[in-house]
Amino acid sequence: MSIQLFGLAVSRGVAIGRAVLVAASRVDVAHYFVDDSQVDFEINRLRIARDEVAAELTTLQRDMPADAPGELSALLDVHLLLIHDEALTDATKQWIRGRHYNAEWALSAQLEVLARQFDEMEDEYLRERKADLEQVVERLLRVMARGANASVASHRRDAAGEDPLILVANDVAPADMMQFKRSVFTGFITDVGGKTSHTAIVARSLDIPAVVGAREASRIIRQDDWIVIDGDAGVVIVSPSPILLEEYRFRQRQSELERARLSRLRFTPAVTLDGERIELLANIELPSDAPVALQAGAMGVGLFRSEFLFMNRGGELPGEDEQFEAYKAAVVAMNGMPVTIRTVDIGADKPLERMSINDLRHEHALNPALGLRAIRWSLSEPGMFRQQLRAILRASAFGKVKLLIPMVAHLSEAQLVLDALARAKQQLREAGRAFDDIEVGAMVEVPAAALVLPSLLKLFDFASIGTNDLIQYTLAIDRADEAVAHLYDPWHPAVLQLISGAITQARIAGKQISVCGEMAGDPSFTELLLGMGLRSFSMHPSQLLAIKQRILRTDASRWAGRLGSLLGADDPQTACAAAKRAQVGQQIAT
Repeated sequence: MSIQLFGLAVSRGVAIGRAVLVAASRVDVAHYFVDDSQVDFEINRLRIARDEVAAELTTLQRDMPADAPGELSALLDVHLLLIHDEALTDATKQWIRGRHYNAEWALSAQLEVLARQFDEMEDEYLRERKADLEQVVERLLRVMARGANASVASHRRDAAGEDPLILVANDVAPADMMQFKRSVFTGFITDVGGKTSHTAIVARSLDIPAVVGAREASRIIRQDDWIVIDGDAGVVIVSPSPILLEEYRFRQRQSELERARLSRLRFTPAVTLDGERIELLANIELPSDAPVALQAGAMGVGLFRSEFLFMNRGGELPGEDEQFEAYKAAVVAMNGMPVTIRTVDIGADKPLERMSINDLRHEHALNPALGLRAIRWSLSEPGMFRQQLRAILRASAFGKVKLLIPMVAHLSEAQLVLDALARAKQQLREAGRAFDDIEVGAMVEVPAAALVLPSLLKLFDFASIGTNDLIQYTLAIDRADEAVAHLYDPWHPAVLQLISGAITQARIAGKQISVCGEMAGDPSFTELLLGMGLRSFSMHPSQLLAIKQRILRTDASRWAGRLGSLLGADDPQTACAAAKRAQVGQQIAT
């Protein structure tokens, strides 16, 4: 029987595939694919862990005091039976052999299957044995974590069997998303999250359908269920009927044809109907993303999110030389085109395993989005910050590099950044290291920065609007919280007025300004941003061609004339409806 689940549509398109559940666990479980040569190694890790846990339980039972309750010995008997139960061990091996999951992932996947079976048992005593199973599995996971070979995590598969796979989870951490980024998933479903949660952003960057905030999806969907994701409507269909499957397969084919048509625009200059030349830049997370940006026709990198070099490392921060090699690789790959590197933006929805010894007191901050994050954290760690600045400066010797500072809100912060940059330059001169002069820009992510931008631009060379955080802070909404996700609205008049004002102030100051947040890659806002005077857009490479198509069909001067009525709207619905009417009129005219 088909089941429909509803969530937030965050990445368009249709995905059809089998469910891969990443179950939540009290033990932090690594999830990655292994190649054929690693399958036997993973199975052996499972066997070693099973034998070690069995030995521990046997020892506990043997050394039990004479006055210990008899129930305790019986409980250990149950755990020993479970540890050797074929339903657990042999089935886990099948996940490794058939799906090429690493041992920990395979074990947690089988736990999910067995836990559901226990939940469906009529006998109350048997249902309660699920807790024993969970305890046994967590023992196994802890043993494997102690002996995990870190090098194994470098092995990834590019395919997992013949069936397409869809990731289903309560939530996916940013570090895990980076691991999954180049894997086999054709879609994502999460119980929680908003339209600009990290899962949503990465799904859009991968150009694959996704639905977030689907509430009970990870509890309702079972391993290997066939699923359809309708990324346009925010609908998930579990066990679809043959008729529904055929309908959605037809829609998939239509999407593929549309992508093929867009690919013809790759080398067409982005110029509006009234002759305005537009700069289209790419957002990247890793140096290996740079060639993809070039293939999509990007004119440079408008945002290199350097924090992904700092994440998923077990708390160890990258050193200066490691960072330098990464930045240099991206700069060289862009063949002389500009690369804008943002200093580390850690905090809120992108925490480190360990920010630093000095930041342990901030681990339990009540509101991390308003706490020590981004440039605030960098300035609190001057040694780390100067290392990053030196690495970025050294990379400038190999191509055009620009430096972008996140979360600037105070002129005093701006001055501290410039002072730190001056010290980094002096240290490189004394060490005889080559570097070039680089432009320094401020991200406009908080209302304060938008309102005092004229003052900030006296110190900075350019600005870039991060619309994701700007909307979050303007509307006082956690963008990753599905409970208030419906209130996160880029069409809110306050948001539009702040963006328009920032673009106008930058143009008055004669400084370049771009938008690098999600609005830059959303075709719904392309004409409006052009009308505001924006001439530089930065987005994931997968979104470039759709935005270029919009630009080619837009008369920017006409949209500038409509700006007053759009910005003067009383509510988001009115502004959005007015923009859509204007877009329809434009389509008819062209």
